[in-house]
Amino acid sequence: MNETEKISDLDEPRLFEEDGNEARVAALVIPLLKPLGFRLVRVKLLGLNGLTLQIMIERADGSITVEDCETVSRTVSPLLDVQNVIERKYHLEISSPGIDRPLIRKSDFFHWQGHIAKIETKITIDGRRKFRGTLTNITQNGFTLNTDQAAYGESMYISIPFCNITNAHLVLTDELIRDALKKNKSLNQQFIPKDNPNVSKQTSNYKD
Repeated sequence: MNETEKISDLDEPRLFEEDGNEARVAALVIPLLKPLGFRLVRVKLLGLNGLTLQIMIERADGSITVEDCETVSRTVSPLLDVQNVIERKYHLEISSPGIDRPLIRKSDFFHWQGHIAKIETKITIDGRRKFRGTLTNITQNGFTLNTDQAAYGESMYISIPFCNITNAHLVLTDELIRDALKKNKSLNQQFIPKDNPNVSKQTSNYKD
């Protein structure tokens, strides 16, 4: 069993979490997802259609289908109504992480090693907190980013511990698309809008 297989499961913790209302929504939906075979990727409130509550989900192997999104929508929607966490009208969107997905767990970094990502850190590294580069040398403690935006005199190789990350996601490239389709055939059945490749097939409800 390799390192990726050891930590790729429904109980694997996320490296960083939401705050405010997004954290309250996450706390409500996480216990509902596991019995259905899903795990939470991210909760985010977006200024779309007035206000959109986006809940990204996936199975432990990273797959997701339209039917999965519909199942989760029917499951979490009643609880969100009762708890009234969002005290205004909003649009509920249940979606997959998409191809240029957030990197939220250690297994995500193992799985997508060799691809380009954007990383934000809590503490500055070489005077910076935002980086872009290829993910390499993944370990249980962190990884090396082979940056493609190093200024003159800066190192092209940045070592980043997982505990220092505040945000991370893949950058959409032709190579990533080919690899994603190869690894997950179910992506071929998902609708990826041209204006937002981060959103796959989804179900939505409008809440009062």
